[in-house]
Amino acid sequence: MAQYKAIAAVSTNGVIGKKGALPWRIPGELKWFKKITMGHIIVMGRKTWDSLPGPLPGRENWILSRTDFSAKSCRTFTSFDQIENEAGSRTVFIIGGGEVYSRFLKKCKEIFITEVQQSIKDGDAFFPPFRNEFECIEKLEENEQFTIGRWTRKMKEVKNQ
Repeated sequence: MAQYKAIAAVSTNGVIGKKGALPWRIPGELKWFKKITMGHIIVMGRKTWDSLPGPLPGRENWILSRTDFSAKSCRTFTSFDQIENEAGSRTVFIIGGGEVYSRFLKKCKEIFITEVQQSIKDGDAFFPPFRNEFECIEKLEENEQFTIGRWTRKMKEVKNQ
């Protein structure tokens, strides 16, 4: 069974995208993204794919699209079930957008969240609520622009009867 993880940069008001792009450019955060996802499968929606300059090197780029979409050097899928069937026991990073995060977050035991210290007006893509289900167990980097945290799913309490 695949090991699902999500990675996202999120503004203080939950925005992850605006008009088909990241609403910020933070090189230090992008370095972490590359380091964490290198050598793994990255799954994205077609709109996230459209925001990239091309396939991200050193990773298997998988695109989820409702249409018969294809892109050079990438694999495309029309359903979440296809991705689950193809992933096997490998690590799969969910990299966006909002709808893809919403669908896969319940399968993630670990997420990497960059909390960007900005509030974005008119954002149109959002990260789903996660703080009730996950807890931050490690700060990977913290500065005035952003904080990168490694979060793990909270264990559910088992009540004795």
